[in-house]
Amino acid sequence: MALDGITIAALAYELKNILTNGRITKIAQPEKDELLLTIKQSISDGTGNTLRFQKRLTASVNPSLPLLYINDENKQSPMSAPTFCMVLRKHLNNCRITNISQEGLERVIKLELEHLDEMGDLCRKFLIIELMGKHSNIIFCDDNNKIIDSIKHISLLVSSVREVLPGRDYFIPDTQNKFDPFTITEKEFTDIVLAKPASIAKALYTSLTGFSPVMSEELIYISSLSGKNSTAELTEMEKLHLYRNFMGIMEQVKEACFKPCIIYKDNEPVEFSCIPLTMYSDDSSYQVKACESTSQMLCSYYSAKEIISRIRQKSYDLRKITNTALERVRKKYDLQSKQLKDTTKRDKYKVYGELLTTYGYELKGGEKSFTCENYYTNEEITIPLDETMGAVDNAKRFFEKYAKLKRTFEALNIQIEETKQEISHLESISNALDIAGNEEDLAIIRRELSEYGYMKRQASGQGKGSKKQAKSKPLHYISSDGFDIYVGKNNYQNDELTFKVATGNDWWFHAKASAGSHVIVKTEGKELPDRSFEEAARLAAYYSKAKEQGKAEIDYIQKKHVKKPNGSKPGFVVYYTNYSMTIDTDISGIKEVQE
Repeated sequence: MALDGITIAALAYELKNILTNGRITKIAQPEKDELLLTIKQSISDGTGNTLRFQKRLTASVNPSLPLLYINDENKQSPMSAPTFCMVLRKHLNNCRITNISQEGLERVIKLELEHLDEMGDLCRKFLIIELMGKHSNIIFCDDNNKIIDSIKHISLLVSSVREVLPGRDYFIPDTQNKFDPFTITEKEFTDIVLAKPASIAKALYTSLTGFSPVMSEELIYISSLSGKNSTAELTEMEKLHLYRNFMGIMEQVKEACFKPCIIYKDNEPVEFSCIPLTMYSDDSSYQVKACESTSQMLCSYYSAKEIISRIRQKSYDLRKITNTALERVRKKYDLQSKQLKDTTKRDKYKVYGELLTTYGYELKGGEKSFTCENYYTNEEITIPLDETMGAVDNAKRFFEKYAKLKRTFEALNIQIEETKQEISHLESISNALDIAGNEEDLAIIRRELSEYGYMKRQASGQGKGSKKQAKSKPLHYISSDGFDIYVGKNNYQNDELTFKVATGNDWWFHAKASAGSHVIVKTEGKELPDRSFEEAARLAAYYSKAKEQGKAEIDYIQKKHVKKPNGSKPGFVVYYTNYSMTIDTDISGIKEVQE
């Protein structure tokens, strides 16, 4: 979700409480569209002591990811400061922040600043940060709203709505004719906004400033309506109900009742909000994680998104190789299965040959077929003949067909088993790519694909026998009863967990007939409670291809009964006696250990 007006309101409230009366001691511009302000603050603790602390405010107006947040991270600045940075240093060195505010519910935050000019007189300036997608900008103005400079210069050649150049008047463009959510009346809401010929959700977010599609869906959800329905379907009572719930949300914003949180699905962040999103509460596949501050929410959300995006991008070539190989091997399996089906008529040719050997003396020559009694079934059977051959030669021809199909049958059974194992191996690699959380995980998968001939070995050498190989640790969880649970992220880890980490009486879990991780529970000689069995099974279900189904059948057995055939591929094991359970894939309550 992009930054909406409500998130900006929460951010402005947070910045105002933390940074007001602080002094800007350092100004840097690490990137062409990013500003980093170092702010020092002094606060009395009420006992005569003064507490001093330092904060860094990062403002990015990158078109694809505009962002504003407080953090402690410093960034290296270029050797030569850009012009905008030099202008700010000239005017704002050691200036004091007197106020931080938001314009209505616009995605705009204004920093009011006081500083002494060259004559020692007190002056007031404004640093305006606009977080409006591709139109984002940082604009520096004087107390008459004249633009002194901006991080992006916008001329009339670029925008016909507004020039952002030194000397021009600053204003927020109002081209969408949206209502201010703080001032909209009931009549405007019901008679204009909800009269638009569109879905309810679209009518809301296209008519209200700073009101995002997600917040529109939340308003509709708490009003017990469907966002896909048209506004024309609303009754007067439903319109009034929507308005009252809308006013309830705006009251939370006015009173600064913000509760920053991130919504996760399958350990991946999907949404963030400063107002509780109850529409996710009824779906157990979503997990809500509260955050200490709006800045922490934004940092956590976008950091996680960046990591996931980067890993997906870096794994693209591996996924393509794996999927291409899987498609090829599955086609081979289909062809082999079809050929195997054709060999089912081999016994018929054997019977033809035996019957011709027994009754062939009755043939005079030149016949196209021969009818006789099949002594295996005591029924009549008609045998097609080659009229140019005698009975003995026809029988020989049928025996040769039988022998050829028998050899084909035996060879295909071996080949099909090898093909099935190759499919299973590639599916396990595909599953490992889904689990991979860092570049070390991808390096191990790349090495496996190289070792088994699916891609060329890299010159740097991550192949078999390489001294320097990527290190990657398995996932580590603690069950509710205090038992260590380990989850392999790739086939090599699966082998190591099962045959090196686990001891004989430890428990081993795996999704039945599905590619997935080996899950090991270390028992330390103790009896495993039912709850720990279920939690380990959930992890085995979650980290498998069966995860998409919501439920999975899990095999579990003590490690001493799990064997690895000689020469088998990594991650491949066999077992003959096991227990099974069907369980869901929800792992939200299982504690993960970060190592």
